[in-house]
Amino acid sequence: MAHIVIMGAGIGGMPAAYEMQEMIRKGDKVTVISDRENFQFTPSNPWMGVKWRARKDIEFPVRTYLARKGIDFISTGVKRLHPEQNQLELNDGQTVNYDYLVIATGPKLAFEEVEGLGPHGGFTHSVCNVDHAMKSHDEWDQFCKHPGHIVVGAVQGASCFGPAYEYAFIMDTDLRKRKIRNKVPMTFVTAEPYIGHLGLGGVGDSKGILESAMRDHDIKWICNARTTKVEAGKMYVTEHDDMGVEKRKHELPFTYSMMLPAFKGVDAVFGIEGLTNPRGFILVDKHQRNPKYKNIFAVGVCVAIPPVEATPVPTGTPKTGYMIESMVTATVHNIRADLAGEPADTEATWNAVCLADFGDTGAAFVALPQIPPRNVNWFSEGKWVHLAKIAFEKYFIRKMKKGSSEPFYEKNILKMLGIEKLK
Repeated sequence: MAHIVIMGAGIGGMPAAYEMQEMIRKGDKVTVISDRENFQFTPSNPWMGVKWRARKDIEFPVRTYLARKGIDFISTGVKRLHPEQNQLELNDGQTVNYDYLVIATGPKLAFEEVEGLGPHGGFTHSVCNVDHAMKSHDEWDQFCKHPGHIVVGAVQGASCFGPAYEYAFIMDTDLRKRKIRNKVPMTFVTAEPYIGHLGLGGVGDSKGILESAMRDHDIKWICNARTTKVEAGKMYVTEHDDMGVEKRKHELPFTYSMMLPAFKGVDAVFGIEGLTNPRGFILVDKHQRNPKYKNIFAVGVCVAIPPVEATPVPTGTPKTGYMIESMVTATVHNIRADLAGEPADTEATWNAVCLADFGDTGAAFVALPQIPPRNVNWFSEGKWVHLAKIAFEKYFIRKMKKGSSEPFYEKNILKMLGIEKLK
């Protein structure tokens, strides 16, 4: 009988475990391995950063919920993958053998690539995980008592720009509610060639809509920006023109800053020849399967996807919720087919569908497919997006506690957007 191991207990790993458990044969076993005991609903981190959420609202222990579905759970974490031996070396020295492995770890945050970046040993905040968002959460009131300049955005090589825009507008909304927005100049710094590029080459009129929104909210911006160094209260940024030639150097003072870093693959897989690209992301074929190690699959942010286009300052490609959901379903069906001795034939739909909350309104976009040319290229905004994002949070957390494998985007978001199914 087969042992299917899933590395990661996040947005990709937990749904993969539930779906896989429903598809296995009698006698097969599913095990989830994570480096922490808790599931964290990452999309809510921007809210947590300004104290709109407490940790308990978006995090819960997973062991009991997985056990109810007959899924084993190990929270020691993986030190190193040994694919030639079909074995995982854990941080406590134990080893776990597998027949199939699903890598759903998410990324390693590459703060070290910019001097002074990051909340631990650096001078900027992050909303990439709950621990980082909590650090901002704990300090936000202090900043509001002594407000000053905010610098927010994403550095070169970043691939997930949505949370940077979300956090900028959420901070703006919170400051307006506190009636101190007039005391807080705000600058958005991004590696994107223009506002609304999003690592996708733009979606619909994302450029016009987001630029207009930023003007309306008095947020200035610098694009084609390479963040070279951060010191206490000062960020050094080099702005480039459309040809990538240095245009201007900026020294931006700040009292508070949140900058998203570039991503890399996690240490447990980094540098394994044939498994990862030079950044440590997992190489997969159209069936989510690694070309060299046929019993290894990957889903989510850890998957290697090339940039949509070359940009003057490097930008990556985001992996949005719908894409991850689709990757999970394809992976599970292909492992089940392999168990039955049948060829893998399910492909993920690598489309981008995203809801971005702006505090009291929001923006939604659909890029189908994610890499142009596209069949659907749609961007819209409104208060309904803010309400939909709240509903998404509550629904998804409840779904993870219930142990449901029901596809959220197919059932809810696409219907809300008037799209029956993305193919």
